[in-house]
Amino acid sequence: MEFSERKYFVGIAGNIGVGKTTLTRSLAAQLGWNYYLEPVIDNPYLSDFYADMSRWAFHLQVYFLSKRFESQRLIEGEAGSCVQDRTIYEDVEIFARTLNRRGHLTGRDWENYSALFETMISHLRTPDIIIYLRCDVPTLLDRIRRRGRDFESSISPDYLLELNEAYEAWFRSEHPRCLIAQIDTSGKLDLDQDAVLEECLRQLKVKLQLEIPLNDV
Repeated sequence: MEFSERKYFVGIAGNIGVGKTTLTRSLAAQLGWNYYLEPVIDNPYLSDFYADMSRWAFHLQVYFLSKRFESQRLIEGEAGSCVQDRTIYEDVEIFARTLNRRGHLTGRDWENYSALFETMISHLRTPDIIIYLRCDVPTLLDRIRRRGRDFESSISPDYLLELNEAYEAWFRSEHPRCLIAQIDTSGKLDLDQDAVLEECLRQLKVKLQLEIPLNDV
């Protein structure tokens, strides 16, 4: 059941392993909305990227950017509301920027990627709100280990920490692109899905004035 005639677009943001996909599915099911997941499993560059970040950073980021643009265009064509697992803004503000600072995406590749991003977002609608799932690095590492993806086994704590710092800097910026809500998911190996979903719905109710029956979560 959908609780509003207005068409909403909600983005779920956060670091690797934080629980975005779980929340995206749960939120969409609760509200009767469609959802779009991040193209991770079918990404042809991820394994190569984690083995050699400098060699494959540009290829990986362009792949994600193109797929995210494709998903958002589909979202804009939907008749109803949608939830997206990771937003296109994170591609440049978090991941590409961090790779640039680390020296993996530099010079003309960084300039071309940034210009491509700016061109793409000029044709896109911004989300009504982005839900940012915050999480500490030890918990992220535990969740990544638990889900057991081989290509993620080499992810370092330092890389996750830098991504976390990039997220915090982005959400502290003076001119955010849209409304932001934050939910802390640190400290628990297994994401408390019901608690996170309920807090997400509460944030949507407050910030977007959605009429949501929280006791049905």
